[in-house]
Amino acid sequence: MIERYARTGMKEIWSDKSRFKRWLRIEIAVAGEMAKRGEVPVSAIDTIRKKASFDVARIGEIEKRTRHDVIAFLECIEESVGPDARWLHLGMTSSDLLDTTLGTQIRDASAILMQEGENLVRALVERARGERDRVAIGRTHGIYAEPITYGVKFALWKVEVERGLARLDAASVGAAVGKISGAVGMFAHLDPEIEEAVLGELDLQAEPVASQIVHRDRHAAYLTAIALLGASLEKIATEIRGLQRSDVGEVQEPFRTGQKGSSAMPHKRNPIVCERVAGMARLLRGNALAAMENVALWHERDISHSSVERIILPDSTMLLDYMLHKMTDVIAGLRIIETNVRRNLDEARSTFGSGAVLLALARKGFARSEAYGIVQTRALEALETGRELEDLLLADSAIREHLTEEEIRSAFDEKLHTRNVDAIFRRAGVTE
Repeated sequence: MIERYARTGMKEIWSDKSRFKRWLRIEIAVAGEMAKRGEVPVSAIDTIRKKASFDVARIGEIEKRTRHDVIAFLECIEESVGPDARWLHLGMTSSDLLDTTLGTQIRDASAILMQEGENLVRALVERARGERDRVAIGRTHGIYAEPITYGVKFALWKVEVERGLARLDAASVGAAVGKISGAVGMFAHLDPEIEEAVLGELDLQAEPVASQIVHRDRHAAYLTAIALLGASLEKIATEIRGLQRSDVGEVQEPFRTGQKGSSAMPHKRNPIVCERVAGMARLLRGNALAAMENVALWHERDISHSSVERIILPDSTMLLDYMLHKMTDVIAGLRIIETNVRRNLDEARSTFGSGAVLLALARKGFARSEAYGIVQTRALEALETGRELEDLLLADSAIREHLTEEEIRSAFDEKLHTRNVDAIFRRAGVTE
């Protein structure tokens, strides 16, 4: 992940220093459990705990020779510990260390993602309540439809983000898994009780039946959950972008003092954060696909997944962390331009009652197809002439034989369309 989008907490989890600290903790924990069983001298564990240290740069130097990061790490630890370092990594394979560490990184990264997600949910709830009764025109296919409220729009986003967080939480539990079962998962040199004790200390689940690795369907599910939540953020960002268009003009994402929109056109206030989020969602989907490609490995494992995961797991968690944080800022600071909302609603009022008139005629005994044809004829006339559909219907003697003036006018009443906002809010869990 490039520095531009890496936030401090998440960046630290995936840093080399953090990874090696986790390796050392696991190595000492395994050796400590073996010491309890009399398989490793207690004095050696005491020495390891006192002396063990590492230097990231030194590990890098050693790896240039060994071409193996775990061996380079162990050699570096040996330089600080001395002969007692031989009691480390007994019966273990590299993936015991790598995959168990990965489980802790996924767990810790997920905690950050869940917190950022909850922050976004709170911002959406606050905006939903604040905009509960702000009526706007809804759009389908990009065309004026019937009235909605901005409060309902925010509530819709809130429940979708919550679904995404629930999926992410479940997937993170499924991926926060370790294994300390040796070269092909058979516990040939370490008993299962040692794995249980160490993973319990690390607050990880154990892979019930491992090969040399933790199975990669777990990570594919995790990255798919990340991609799905990213897609929901893209959905929100895309809607905001559409509503910020010059010809719509209903909202503006936050624009800070001193911010510039264009190097050529000083008037520009572009929805750059939402555009960035939309682009990042594409990366998350690509990474999820790469994770699925990692599921099928040769026999008990090969290492074709390793190079992929060094990129997609840090990148995906850091991207989603950034996206959630930025979208929370956008939602909290989103400016709703009331005059433009009302302008567009008034413009749409010429036709938004067409569906209600259709239903009114059907209730009077018209076949639906006949009623549809009658209303459509007048609605298209309204669009082509710029006249109000309501006026055309009131002036149509054939329609007036069946519908009163009050029945026609009520079809164009905004309250007809917003009368169940309370029920929607209760369902969405945003009622104060």
